[in-house]
Amino acid sequence: MAGAIIENMSTKKLVVLGLTVLIFQVLSVLVGGLIAPSPTSAIHYLATKCVRRHRGGGGGGGWLMPWGSSRCQRIRSFDDTLAKTLDANDIVFAVHVPLPNKEMSPWFQFMLVVLQFDIAFKMLNQIEDGATITIDAGLAYRDDVLSNWTTKFHSVEKRQLSCMLMVPKTFENEGRFYVCDPVPFIELGSVAHKYYLINLRLPVNDIVNTGIGEIKDIHLVGIHQNGGFTKVWISMKTAFSPWIFVTTAWYWRRISLMTRPPVLIEKMIFALGISMTFLNVPVEWLSLGFEWTWMLLFEDFQQGVFYATLFCFWIIFCGEHLMDQSQRNRLSAYWWQVGLVVFGSLLLLIFDLTERGGHLSNPFHSVWASPFGTKCAITFIIMAGISVCLYFLSLCCMVGCVFRNIGGKVQQLPAMSETRRLHYEGIIFRFKFLMLVTLACAAMTVIFFIITQVSEGHWHWGDYTLQVHSGFLTGIYGMWNLYVFTIIFLYAPSHKHKSNKTRDEQKADTLETPESQETQLTRFQHVPTETYRITGKVAEE
Repeated sequence: MAGAIIENMSTKKLVVLGLTVLIFQVLSVLVGGLIAPSPTSAIHYLATKCVRRHRGGGGGGGWLMPWGSSRCQRIRSFDDTLAKTLDANDIVFAVHVPLPNKEMSPWFQFMLVVLQFDIAFKMLNQIEDGATITIDAGLAYRDDVLSNWTTKFHSVEKRQLSCMLMVPKTFENEGRFYVCDPVPFIELGSVAHKYYLINLRLPVNDIVNTGIGEIKDIHLVGIHQNGGFTKVWISMKTAFSPWIFVTTAWYWRRISLMTRPPVLIEKMIFALGISMTFLNVPVEWLSLGFEWTWMLLFEDFQQGVFYATLFCFWIIFCGEHLMDQSQRNRLSAYWWQVGLVVFGSLLLLIFDLTERGGHLSNPFHSVWASPFGTKCAITFIIMAGISVCLYFLSLCCMVGCVFRNIGGKVQQLPAMSETRRLHYEGIIFRFKFLMLVTLACAAMTVIFFIITQVSEGHWHWGDYTLQVHSGFLTGIYGMWNLYVFTIIFLYAPSHKHKSNKTRDEQKADTLETPESQETQLTRFQHVPTETYRITGKVAEE
């Protein structure tokens, strides 16, 4: 039995492979940092206060434009003479997306809109604790400046206000503005049209919109993915997708050529390749021509499948290399670690379906709109976080056990012949190196995340500008693809020295004595559990 490629590859070839992977990793970072712009753009809009003489919803009675040849009748502030003759229900806040002389594009992929209220402090009209604001909102679209607006969505939504006054509440401080948290408003999973129009109204009566203070202005912040970043991102997915697919198919073909059924770790490596291929599928190309509002939900599902498979692989990868473990090659041996991954993944899936799934029918929907929804969302996220923490504690313990056990077996190597000792020292060193690479991948993710939080978003190197956030995203994406490729390639069964052997001879190789099999760290032999242990028999050789 020749074992895995990692056991038979020469040190020179292994170094070349490592340097090649490192070069591709650096290129992944530089592609995002030097070529791609910032991943997202945030555009600030000040809502125009339009006058509507009749009552109705945001989507009824015609759409009000904030500017242009057909702009609405406007008031600058609520202190204007005209405004004092109007009822609050006659005021409609209108916002055109994007700004004048610009247009939206399917390359933007998604659009998020949040609200920011300018609320003045008045002693006789203060914001009550737990105040809820009711918004009668409508969204329309068109694809040229001469067309009529087409209603896309209309809904009456409620949002909680969370505001603080940074000065004492006295008459002297009247007119000072509260500091309010942004309010989630719209999420579109596809930007299929060139122009969007938002009309929103704050209906007022004895029970609606009371205790919300004196609203002076409404600001909207529209967030969308930059088209330049989308092009780089889709190009990377298009390049990685066939590469990982072919590598995974090549790996499984090698497994199928073996005269024994695949063992657990081989199945997990194959599953890891499939999940990486699934994540790489560049469905964004099709979303450019179709209004697929479910794209954000689908992308979250892709990432969830990959990360769940990766976490399960790490546990099984470490567990199958615990040389003194009595139970091996059985998924049930890892039931509680895998259970934590599945439990956490299900919680996040339910949260995602509740939040982004609701946007498919109503883009104004938000689980954070009510106290109950907020508590449920926070509970789900905390429980998922606890599951992840317990998982990583278990993983760290298993990694420590693996290194401790391997260290104990290294002490038995001097009893071997020099040739076999050098061979297995190389195998042990390579395995340790691969384990350290695995830990480095997780650490790099955390480090890059911290850098993007504390940096200003870009660094200047002479005449070049490095977009840190873009480099982080493309670098992490490239890192996981390269990691999966390395695992698949190095742990594929080696056919070295077997090209001239018949199938019967290969089968005879798998029936070698336990002593010749027990020293292979990759555990690819399909033999009874007892023969997996490296015991004193190694020292007796």
